[in-house]
Amino acid sequence: MAAGESGSSLLEYLGRRFTYLRRGEWLDQIAAGNLSVNGALGLEGQVLEAGDLVAFDSSAYVEPELELEATIRRVWEDVDFLIVDKKGSLPCHPGGSFFKRSLWYLLREAYGSVHIATRLDRETSGLVLVCKSPEAARFAQGLLSSGSMQKSYLVLVHGHFPDRLAARGYLTKDESSLVRKKRRFVQGELPVGSASTESCETDFELMGSLDGTGGDFSLVLARPRTGRTHQIRASLFSLGYPVVGDKLYGRDEGLFLRLAAGALDEEDSSLLILPNQALHCCALAFISPAGLPIMASSLPEWASPFDRLLAQVPFLR
Repeated sequence: MAAGESGSSLLEYLGRRFTYLRRGEWLDQIAAGNLSVNGALGLEGQVLEAGDLVAFDSSAYVEPELELEATIRRVWEDVDFLIVDKKGSLPCHPGGSFFKRSLWYLLREAYGSVHIATRLDRETSGLVLVCKSPEAARFAQGLLSSGSMQKSYLVLVHGHFPDRLAARGYLTKDESSLVRKKRRFVQGELPVGSASTESCETDFELMGSLDGTGGDFSLVLARPRTGRTHQIRASLFSLGYPVVGDKLYGRDEGLFLRLAAGALDEEDSSLLILPNQALHCCALAFISPAGLPIMASSLPEWASPFDRLLAQVPFLR
C-alpha cells in the first residue's frame, strides 16, 4: 500500500481504491474472510500503514452468466462489420464487477476477435458498431476521426426544451461536484492554455413534449459533432435539462453516491423514474469500404409515448 493511503481503514481503502465493487460488497467480502492484510485475516476497521500488503481472494466470486440474445440484438451485418442494439444495463467493455458480462466478451464468444468502434456508457442503450477485423477497425477509426460517421441519439430530459439548441463550448471538471469524474459544459470559446478542458459541440432538436404527474418531459434528438466523454449528458445537465434516470447528470448526484455505496432505496427509484438513463443511440450512418451507404436505426422502449412523432422522422423508420 502506498504511503498516501496510510491511516485509512481497510474498508475505506478498498472502497476508495478499488471501485469495481461497492462499499457494501467489500464489506461482505471482508466478513466472508476473503481479505487479508500481511497474510492475516483482514478486519473492517483495521487501520492500514504504508507498506501493508492487502490481498483479495476472489476465487469464491461467481460472475452471472448472460445469454447473447437476451442482452443484444443484431441489427445489420456484413463481412466486415456488425451493428448491434444493446440494452442499457450492459457495459461495452470488461470493467467493474464483470468481465464476461460485457458486450465485448459476448461478441467475442460468438464471433471471435472483435473491436468495438462506437463505445457507449454502460447505462446508455442503442446501436453499437462492431468491427470483425483489424482492417475494419482502422477503417472505422478513420470515419470517426474525419467526422464521416453520423450518430444520432434520443434522450428524455426534465423540463420544456426549446425547439433547437446549438451547444458550442467546452467541457471541464465540475469543481462543485463530490464525484471526481463529473464534468461541466460551458457555452463559449475554449480557454487558451487550459489542459483540463475539451471543446464540445452538440446540436439538439426537440422531438416532442410530455406533461405528466412526475413533471414535464421533453424528447430531444442529439447530434454530437465531437466525441467527448459524457458529452450529451453533461451538456444537457449544465443547460438546465437533466437526463431522466441519470444517477450522475440527473436531478440529484447523490443518487450516484448512494449507488456506489449500494444504498439506493425505493424513494431513489421513484426520483429516477427509469432504472437506467434515458439516452439511446438511435441511428448510425456511414459509407462502407465498398462504397455502399449503411444506415441503421433503433428506438428505445421508453420513447413509446412519442411513437407517432418518431414515425415521421425518415431515418428512424
